[in-house]
Amino acid sequence: MSRFSTKQGFALGLAFEPHPSDVFVATYPKCGTTLMQQIVHGLRTGGDMDFRDISEVVPWLELAADLDLDPTADQRAHPRAFKTHLGWDSLPKGGRNIYLLREPEAALISFYHFFSGWFLEPGALDLETFALEFVLSREGERDYWRHLVSWWPHRNDADVLYLLYEEVVADLAGAVRRVARFLALEEPAERVEIATRQASIDFMRRFPTLWEDLRLREKRNDAMGIPADAGSTKVRVRDPGLPVANLTEAVKTAWRRRWEEVVAPATGCVDYSELRRSIASGPT
Repeated sequence: MSRFSTKQGFALGLAFEPHPSDVFVATYPKCGTTLMQQIVHGLRTGGDMDFRDISEVVPWLELAADLDLDPTADQRAHPRAFKTHLGWDSLPKGGRNIYLLREPEAALISFYHFFSGWFLEPGALDLETFALEFVLSREGERDYWRHLVSWWPHRNDADVLYLLYEEVVADLAGAVRRVARFLALEEPAERVEIATRQASIDFMRRFPTLWEDLRLREKRNDAMGIPADAGSTKVRVRDPGLPVANLTEAVKTAWRRRWEEVVAPATGCVDYSELRRSIASGPT
């Protein structure tokens, strides 16, 4: 992972100067990034699917230079859109932001399955070890809980659309309409219907290669010492994941403790369920 990106490339992403109309799809990893990239691209193009990798048309800002993509270039539709996993403090300011948050235990399970077969040989590491020795060791904005806290004070800002992954999935059409309004895009029923249909899990499962980070694998696998054919997908055909309820007690305890130490003091919410209720009740 130390060779996942270069310092020079990452620095270029941090130095990016956005247009006021630019939109950043901002998430912690495995919290709905690809889903929202697809929603935004579908809305702005009326359903364009002529791409081999969603992150070639909605580039990952902090990796763009390392993937030979120019973030300052025009994109195939307006507004320009970018993916990012940066926390609030590091993200270049001046554009608009769609922030997605997801239950931390569910994000962990998705993170684990995404790494398996790409950054980890399948079965080489159990979920508990991955959680306690890799995920918990991540620092700063790479830490789920600190990433959440960095965005929390800005949830009601005019240039931030703050969404919960679970609510987006539960009412996809409603979420698409909210995104269209936030981006000040025309919202004809046909365009919303197309973007909603093309962001559905059934539709995305029909085209798994579009969400496999093909360009990232081509440009960075060799640098990381990973086999050229190693990879993963963000939209699994079948979900083999462990239910959250089946996480080990050690993981549940660690996740609860980190929330109590980092998130609760900043948000006043004792757990994710309470945070969801807080968001649903409106601006505070």
